[in-house]
Amino acid sequence: MSQTDSSMDQLFNLLKEAQRQLDAGFSNLPPTSSIVLGDDAAAILQEVATRLHDNYPYAHPLYAGQMLKPPHPIARLAYALTMSVNPNNHALDGGRASSTMELEAVAELAKMFGLSSYLGHLSSSGTFANLEALWVSGQTLPGRGIAASDQAHYTHTRISSVLRLPFAEISSDSTGRMDMTALRQALETSDIGTVVATLGTTAVGAVDPLPQILELQKKYHFRIHVDAAYGGYFTLAGNLDDDARAAFDLIPHVDSIVVDPHKHGLQPYGCGAVLFRDPAVGRFYKHDSPFTYFTSNELHLGEISLECSRAGASAVALWATQQLLPYNRDGEFARGISLGREAALEFNRRIAADSRFLAPNTSPQLDIVFYAMRSPGQTPDASSALARRVFDEAAKRNLHLALATLPLRFFPPDTFPGYRTGSVTCLRSVMMKPEHRAWMDQIWQRLDHAVEDARKS
Repeated sequence: MSQTDSSMDQLFNLLKEAQRQLDAGFSNLPPTSSIVLGDDAAAILQEVATRLHDNYPYAHPLYAGQMLKPPHPIARLAYALTMSVNPNNHALDGGRASSTMELEAVAELAKMFGLSSYLGHLSSSGTFANLEALWVSGQTLPGRGIAASDQAHYTHTRISSVLRLPFAEISSDSTGRMDMTALRQALETSDIGTVVATLGTTAVGAVDPLPQILELQKKYHFRIHVDAAYGGYFTLAGNLDDDARAAFDLIPHVDSIVVDPHKHGLQPYGCGAVLFRDPAVGRFYKHDSPFTYFTSNELHLGEISLECSRAGASAVALWATQQLLPYNRDGEFARGISLGREAALEFNRRIAADSRFLAPNTSPQLDIVFYAMRSPGQTPDASSALARRVFDEAAKRNLHLALATLPLRFFPPDTFPGYRTGSVTCLRSVMMKPEHRAWMDQIWQRLDHAVEDARKS
């Protein structure tokens, strides 16, 4: 989390030199008065720094809770540098260079997913990117419903409501993946126009069976939207299981896909992206503005986006990161993704081998590990209470985990004798930082002490 003085000096020196280069591009303009920050500003910034102590240390490897990953230093620098121009990527008039960088950055995302032709852009979040994808589905197949797993992100239900499209919740199986029997039944009884396949659910990291969904598409003729806001970058991982690998390899055959560079892509918030396989869907975005565009006849990003003002700094930060860490399957960036899954597999192995824990039905498909606590009486309530105590005890040791309430069916049938339905509060860890693998012994040691103290209380 903390950075040494030398590394901070390096960051500021790099920014200073880049800022000098940027300023040189406008040196032909007459000087204007500039704002001078004095003691009051210094005091305010000190207070800001102090108040920010009230936050989780999510950049540190001992934070292994929610899916929070620090932006890469080059992304931070590029974003800060760009803010001195503050471009708006809604139109070329507001962000000429940053719009070009966005197009290039999106092209790299499309290439990563194997898309040869596409239409796409960045967005402020995965939520808005998913909204756009489902909006296009509604325009393509008016009035037809949206189907998604009960483990899909909750925004799909809300988005369907906003778009006034019927929503069908499809049950998940004992591994957290969409149940194909349930989907087939829904397709036979409901007018479903789009199936959302989640490649990396936010609760447990499950990968929906895209090969089987594509087979059903041949008979029932629906669109397929892949929500890979969390899991998309795992297409680069070299250590996926066969089912996950098969799903990611078929992404070029779906109608749309969403990914969040501000998750595994090392970007600041907010940076999402949506890609459509058919560029012709751009016709749904057509509009006419009498004041926004006036210096170029070229395609504007605002003409293929529901959002208007968007931070050009997000595009520049992503572009800069891609230049330093290309999306090569054998490159440093891809190795970082694979290390996260390696850490998750090792953590899950230790959980499964320790009688104090209750392991789920399957190993992690991506980098999320979840586990329940073995408790006296072995009831879901007792297990849930113990998990909450472990959560608190771990935090006292600067090990930050997460809690998730999950169905009992995600665990073997004899895990909670006499209980076949219902839910249990589990501990959950997202091992999305490459450093998690090297820190595994430290993490385990602190968890071990937290469990022992929680069992005594």
